[in-house]
Amino acid sequence: MGSSTLRDRRPQATLGDRRRVPAFGDRRLVARAGLALVLAHVRYWTSVAPVVRGELRRWEQRAGEIDDSELRALAQDKLHGEGFHAEAAAMLATLAPRAHRRDVVVAIVALELLYDYLDGLTERPSADPLARGERLFATFVDAVTVRDDGSRKFFEKSDGACGDYLEELSRSVGSAIARLPAASAITEVSQRTAARSGQAQTRMHAASQLGTAQVEAWARDEADWTELGWRELLAGAASSVLAVHALIAAAADPSTTREEAEEIASAYLSTCTVLTLLDGLVDHEEDTQAGDDESPPTPGGLGSASRGSGGIGYIDLYPDRDELSQVLTEATRRAALQARALTDGPHHAMMLIGVVAYYTSAPGARGELAAPIVKRLQAELQPLVSPTLALMRAWRLAKRMRAGNRRAPSSRGLASSLDKSRFLDRSRGSGGVQ
Repeated sequence: MGSSTLRDRRPQATLGDRRRVPAFGDRRLVARAGLALVLAHVRYWTSVAPVVRGELRRWEQRAGEIDDSELRALAQDKLHGEGFHAEAAAMLATLAPRAHRRDVVVAIVALELLYDYLDGLTERPSADPLARGERLFATFVDAVTVRDDGSRKFFEKSDGACGDYLEELSRSVGSAIARLPAASAITEVSQRTAARSGQAQTRMHAASQLGTAQVEAWARDEADWTELGWRELLAGAASSVLAVHALIAAAADPSTTREEAEEIASAYLSTCTVLTLLDGLVDHEEDTQAGDDESPPTPGGLGSASRGSGGIGYIDLYPDRDELSQVLTEATRRAALQARALTDGPHHAMMLIGVVAYYTSAPGARGELAAPIVKRLQAELQPLVSPTLALMRAWRLAKRMRAGNRRAPSSRGLASSLDKSRFLDRSRGSGGVQ
């Protein structure tokens, strides 16, 4: 995938004394973040959600036209089972000026569907999983590649029947980004971020065939020029489609610079580290139980948090709970400080809060492994996390009620009224709330 040519080699500043500064101790920031959340919801339901629903219907129809029955089933399963990923990701479009908001939504939805489909494709066994993953994820990198002359370079169709659908998703992303006023400001960092994400996903999926040494070697090289350890870099890179979504939203603002794009990518890499590790943490007990029947736990690790990679999960890379707890706490603090320093910092801070609240309100957050770590993270993000946790718990209750009502025909009206909360759900093997 050529990540070495795309990697940013500028050293990052370390946390240093910032660790002693409360992430959300500023009352003005708390008030601004609350206002940002309200404004984002108003914009979402009035100008974003209708476009998202239309785009999902369009791509669902297109997925149904895939000739290969197995690939068609995969694409449709991803749309039906994970379509809410695109709904959640589109929350970032509320940052865009209204004149460009539709293009941002179109790009985010298509990119999310492309990413989820590629995630499923690269989980499939292959004689050469790294080479195949690189070919497939070329569509992901190409989707965000807009040249100064406005031209587009589409990948070579080297994977048979899946090519047309992938190319159309990639073309939709690129065409929408090209219409954004600051597209050129985000192109380089978006390419690098997408390439890194593709490598992380491909290498973790290939670990069942090739082992983890190739994952570690790649991640150590990538982490050299960041303030993250290799395991944190790997976790953050895997779900960095979220970072690309944030960059797309920033491209809608004509004043966005390349320097600001770099800052967004760095901040969201930290947020994505938290997202990926929390996903593995809260799913740990369920994954371990499933893994007991399928594969042995990783030696020296916390157990088998499988993510379609032969029982190898991101939290398995940590030898004990204390280290995982310390890493997650530091990553959360770093992400909070970086998010609040961005342009539209309160909005980006609420994205992080939403990620943490979503996962720490899940049933798995009460497990033996997760509970003490969750308590520590929630304390780190006070006071903003408390009202968001209440919202997430209410949403989870509504979701359970909706599931019950689906089994009761007479209660379908209530289930329908609760449907609008679906966009908050963001759960995947290497990702989370967006």
